[in-house]
Amino acid sequence: MTRPAHVLYVAWGFPPARGGGVYRALATSAAFADAGARVTVLTAAREAFERYTAVDAALEAHVHPEVSVRRLPFDWPAREPDRARWSAVRRAAPRVWWRVRKELDRVSFPEVGYGPWRRVLEAGARQVHADRAVDLVVATANPYVDLVAADVLHRDHGVPYVVDYRDAWQLDVFTGRRTHRRGSRVDRLEGRLMRDAREVWFVNEPIRAWHAEQHPAAAALMHVVANGYDPQFAPAPRLEAPDPARPLQFGYIGTMSRQVPLEAFRAGWAAAAARSAEVASATAHLWGHSSHYAVEHPGSSSIPGTPGTPGTPGALPTGGSGGGVVVHGPVSKTAVAEVYAQLDVLLLILGTGRYVTSGKVYEYLASALPVVSVHDPGNAATQVLGDYPLWFPARDLSAEAVATALVSAAAAARTADRATRQACADFALASSREAQLGQRVSALLDAAR
Repeated sequence: MTRPAHVLYVAWGFPPARGGGVYRALATSAAFADAGARVTVLTAAREAFERYTAVDAALEAHVHPEVSVRRLPFDWPAREPDRARWSAVRRAAPRVWWRVRKELDRVSFPEVGYGPWRRVLEAGARQVHADRAVDLVVATANPYVDLVAADVLHRDHGVPYVVDYRDAWQLDVFTGRRTHRRGSRVDRLEGRLMRDAREVWFVNEPIRAWHAEQHPAAAALMHVVANGYDPQFAPAPRLEAPDPARPLQFGYIGTMSRQVPLEAFRAGWAAAAARSAEVASATAHLWGHSSHYAVEHPGSSSIPGTPGTPGTPGALPTGGSGGGVVVHGPVSKTAVAEVYAQLDVLLLILGTGRYVTSGKVYEYLASALPVVSVHDPGNAATQVLGDYPLWFPARDLSAEAVATALVSAAAAARTADRATRQACADFALASSREAQLGQRVSALLDAAR
């Protein structure tokens, strides 16, 4: 091939969308562009994110300058925030409307909410290929309807494709249960899409192994491409201890959904404050959205910006005498480094599940700060953190166990020397996004040439 390979990257969520998966999409499209490919991104219209999920507008400035973005219309009736646009049936019988809506969504593609996008997405992919022949499609899921763009170009033109699972279609990563029965429409479709793929990517080994067991015919195509931290957004490593004259600042940055054990953390924090003067004088700052959608908690008055719109952090309040827990609103990805710069200990508060890693863990490593794990020890994040020198895992989610980890981390924040902190920074190097993506991107482009 004498011309640069043309890669079609398909991601419903792409800047200015906000959410953990957006950063993987942003980085993967850039990795292909940096490797010399011509990259076209197929994504939803900007208005869809503004209307349904909220946005992080600052992220658009970080789209690779050589990446072309094509936006397709997307309608999401179930998430329509304007009740004036609701039908009379929906207003009169919302539960009946929702049952019918779910069935309609799945007619074209078996995914509630996103299924109707199939025809629009297939037409968009065909148009991209007609304008300039596509050599490789990389489709990231969820939503899983993204995969139809890869499928249609493969069936029509034999274009090879990669399925990039940043989540799992048939596995509830929190409970470990199947979400679709064997032999179901989803199971058959997923099996075919995997078998026909050039590669299938997963974010951690437990999820890859589960899928290899479910779809053994595609097992050889499966790779772990972990999330990593993005150097342009990640915190700079902190190699010096904090000022001994000021109280410690603990912090969590991430979505505060129902799966996140915030009550277990709060109970552990109270127990730690009762036994440790260091924790009693400290403050825990929790930054983030309360869900993945546009309806948002009011957040804290200490952060500028409106609910659902990431704000810019100012100086962290100390929380007053005796410390406390301060819940803030969301913070733009482009401003998280400012938050990290004011923190002394990081809180990794994750939902339970052996398949749960969280992209946030890699960013935490880059900080070289003490990290307290408030999650089930069986989580996949444990494998990532196992050899990190300043890791303080709670042995379980009891108040006593969480308190013990918090007290130990507070002591380490005061006493860890520069050599230990440098060892943390060195450990994090293998977790950069570039390190995770580089080998696979090079292999795919070599095959396309």
